[in-house]
Amino acid sequence: MLMLVLHVSITCSLLLPILYLWRHFTSSVRHLNGPASPSFWRGCNLGQIYSRDGWAFHRNIVEKHGGAVKIHGFLGCHQIYVSDPKALYHILVKDASIYEETSWFLEGNMLVFGPGLLSTTGDHHRKQRKLLNPAFSVKNMRNLTPIFNAVVRKLSDAIMLQTKEGAVEIDMLLWMSRAALEIVGIGGLGTSIDSLSPDSNSITTYGKSIKNLIPCAFRLSMFRFSIPLLVKLVPAGLRRLLLEIAPSQDLQNVKNIVDVMTSTSDGIYRQKLASLGNGKETDLPQIGEGKDIMSILLKANTLASVNDRLPESQLIAQMSTFMFAGHDTTSSALSQILYCLASHQEEQERLRCEIVSSGIVGGEEVVYDDLMALPYLDAVCRETLRVHPPINFMARTACKDAILPLGMPCKSTDGLSEIDHLCIRKGQNLIVAFGSTNRLKAVWGEDAYEWKPERWLKPLPKSVADAHIAGIYSSLMTFSAGPRSCIGFKYAELEMKIILAVLLKSFKFELPDGKNIIWHLGGIQTPNVSGEESQTPHMPLRVSRVLSPSEGLESRLAHCRAP
Repeated sequence: MLMLVLHVSITCSLLLPILYLWRHFTSSVRHLNGPASPSFWRGCNLGQIYSRDGWAFHRNIVEKHGGAVKIHGFLGCHQIYVSDPKALYHILVKDASIYEETSWFLEGNMLVFGPGLLSTTGDHHRKQRKLLNPAFSVKNMRNLTPIFNAVVRKLSDAIMLQTKEGAVEIDMLLWMSRAALEIVGIGGLGTSIDSLSPDSNSITTYGKSIKNLIPCAFRLSMFRFSIPLLVKLVPAGLRRLLLEIAPSQDLQNVKNIVDVMTSTSDGIYRQKLASLGNGKETDLPQIGEGKDIMSILLKANTLASVNDRLPESQLIAQMSTFMFAGHDTTSSALSQILYCLASHQEEQERLRCEIVSSGIVGGEEVVYDDLMALPYLDAVCRETLRVHPPINFMARTACKDAILPLGMPCKSTDGLSEIDHLCIRKGQNLIVAFGSTNRLKAVWGEDAYEWKPERWLKPLPKSVADAHIAGIYSSLMTFSAGPRSCIGFKYAELEMKIILAVLLKSFKFELPDGKNIIWHLGGIQTPNVSGEESQTPHMPLRVSRVLSPSEGLESRLAHCRAP
């Protein structure tokens, strides 16, 4: 036995360097420029890419090497970090069928969410999206606005109660997360998940656990690459057993979160199906009256042909997907907006003036079209989503050979020639850098990394139009592009704007005394306080009430009009 182990060790020690050299010198992108590999055995730049403090690395490789950068992966393999707008158009839109989500991303999402939008490809994904599209139309957003408004009023009441004695420090990430979860519950699933009571004991088990999913999963990023092999080799029952005895606390946390999420989704689905008459034709009018996303999906699924109808497992998976994707990203974006406004008091006051003077939230109801028409609110949302997108990058894998053109040629490793296209081989991994594209100086100017909402109140630079950015929202890659773009971006936009409008009318947000808030680069970026980085993200802000409109409107408007 000892001899066998010795033989295997010797064989591996001989083959690994050969594998490294073969991958390195046969790579089709070996002549592309990029950062040096910091380690032979650890492989790589991947630790720098996936570091939660990797902001400087992401910025430096783009500014130094351009829109397509060679990244060293494990044992000599190369990945491509792409921020070039033309290349992204081909990856995400024109040749989207060639560049699929990576197997570890799909298999990981399948284990966490089930066979929903984030886990499926090809015809399965198209079928699901076709049934879901009507639920995310502008028409339905108008129908959902009163529902969102009712939830946000409860949020405002909870913060009002906490500030009755004056300014107080509040974890606004927690409240944005709770509000976003309740909006997804009411508007997405037709059920309440969080009462939004100030009592911390009122937070649901789901609400307490779900916001830790991304931080825990991100710390397991290197492990995720082994998921496809694990799924192929280990039966489902044995996988669960191995997970139960795994020593990793992050793995245990993810397991517990998934268990809570799955049981919550299944319970809501059973209740909804029962209340809707199990989808029988006689109950279709009742289903049609439902404004939430799930009611519309159930109706569409019932009316669909047999071939287009989704099975129960996929319907439940959509619920888990909604609850996660519609909650974590939006709460991150809202927290980032509040942080930016707390850091820029003049911009916060200007936005408050616009909201108060418009009267948009002065009455009982909020009109969708009026809310969307507020120019400075729109500018603040766009600029924050540009500079600070919740998701900064994702991965893709080429499923066949292809040519990837570049809009901005890059230098080769010898610095003597320009590369205007890449020869992509089947199996090539690419990192699609949404955030870096949003902050390209060649597109947005030298102040691309600066938060300036006013840039949206005047014509954008010609370079923005010339870049032909493929994103579905405001020439940005924040919500991706093509057939796998974010289906719920209008839902998220409405949610952000109505929360901001209601809160800023009544409250002032300031940075906390003696605390430096930092943002971690994760699967979804999250805030924490420097020096007390716990595993649970949090963002304390100093919150106080503002004068009522009748007491302070004129003075605020005068301040806004002042040069």
